[in-house]
Amino acid sequence: MADQRARHFRRLRALRRSARWWSVWAGGLGGAAAVLTPYQGLGLPDAAWVAGAGGTAALALWRWADLRLLAAQPAPPPPDPAVAAERTRAQLIAAVERLPAGAGAVAEVRRQKTRFNLRGSAAAQPWDRLSRASSTMTGLAGRLPALAGPAVLEAAVAERSLHDLAHRVASLEKAMRFAPDESRPALESAHRDLCGQLDRGVAAYEALVIAAAAYLAEDTRSTPEDPAATRLTEATDLLHGIATGLSQLRTPR
Repeated sequence: MADQRARHFRRLRALRRSARWWSVWAGGLGGAAAVLTPYQGLGLPDAAWVAGAGGTAALALWRWADLRLLAAQPAPPPPDPAVAAERTRAQLIAAVERLPAGAGAVAEVRRQKTRFNLRGSAAAQPWDRLSRASSTMTGLAGRLPALAGPAVLEAAVAERSLHDLAHRVASLEKAMRFAPDESRPALESAHRDLCGQLDRGVAAYEALVIAAAAYLAEDTRSTPEDPAATRLTEATDLLHGIATGLSQLRTPR
């Protein structure tokens, strides 16, 4: 809505500038034709002056007519301040994420905000475990082979589901504070079930992260020695041999 309103007023300003510009040209060419024609008589240059004046006058009239038609249309209503603020916030976050270290900074701010919202909740400790495991998985995902792509995707889906489950636990705890006594047992039972699901889900996610780390460790052990390291070792041995030979040559017999 804000873009439509801004676009409407931009079109009005552009048409007003164009109408004024063509009006100035029409007035200048018309005045020149009115002054020069009586003195020079009717000829080819006078026809060009008159044609230019007539063309610019027609364009100016068309522009003023378009401006009146557009000005007669109602402007789009102003946007809701909350919606505009949310759009501005999203644009600011997107601009920060495009910076070299912006994505990590935004993720850390979101993590701290979530931790603050979950303080005092039974979901706080599982969420901390999930946050640490998620950070570890983010570092491992870029080094896993393409064969592990489905597992990485499944881990991302599970992480979002567990985050949502943690927020559900916190929301349920807030509802239990003012719930009547007759509905409290049912809420407490649901709370225990959700907490159990969250603990089991976080434990399974941590097991997945440990498996990914173990896979990378075994893959590194099975990889042959780096050729660059081998060449450096050979070069070091060669230099040691040359130094030993030079030392023996300088030693008197």
